[in-house]
Amino acid sequence: MLLYLLGMFGIAAFAITGVISSGKKDMDLFSVVFLGMVTSLGGGTLRDTVLGVEAVYWVQDTSYLWVAFLSSVAAFFAVRFIENRQRIFHYADSFGLALFTIVATEKVMELGFPSIIAITMGVITGIAGGIIRDLLSHKPPLVLGREFYATPAFLGAILFVLLQKNIPFHEFNSIYAVLLVFILRVFAIHKDLYYPSWLLYKKR
Repeated sequence: MLLYLLGMFGIAAFAITGVISSGKKDMDLFSVVFLGMVTSLGGGTLRDTVLGVEAVYWVQDTSYLWVAFLSSVAAFFAVRFIENRQRIFHYADSFGLALFTIVATEKVMELGFPSIIAITMGVITGIAGGIIRDLLSHKPPLVLGREFYATPAFLGAILFVLLQKNIPFHEFNSIYAVLLVFILRVFAIHKDLYYPSWLLYKKR
């Protein structure tokens, strides 16, 4: 039940980022809602497609589709009353990244895949929606920037796997991992954390 609710919150958070991202593009309601839904559903769709599950999660349970749709519509009308949209965008994106990463990691583990696959698919699921959103909004993907983005997702997925391996019956393992990803990402935003220069590839 907790996994299900976290997934729903992740859908809503990423849908909001999709709507905010489209705010300066003069898109109509349909286009904005479409971008919000693609952003929120894209990562999980990619995950299920790669893993070859019988049915993509939002096809199997249309509640995800409705949450994505309603969240996008609500954000379309509400976002115009928000002054600091960039702050909301960063918090919602961090929250969605954290939730999607851990939910995907847990789901892949439940399907019986090895830990390395669970971690890899968790990170891919977490960042894929944002990549799709940024590309459709004609913006540089956040994951390709200098600041920490994929790294918090990677560390959170590893923490979740370790917790599940050592204390599998603890009910808050997913919460701890989500908090780690979210806190690291928000900390990176507020403190301008970047990778050291020796870890960056620079064109000569």
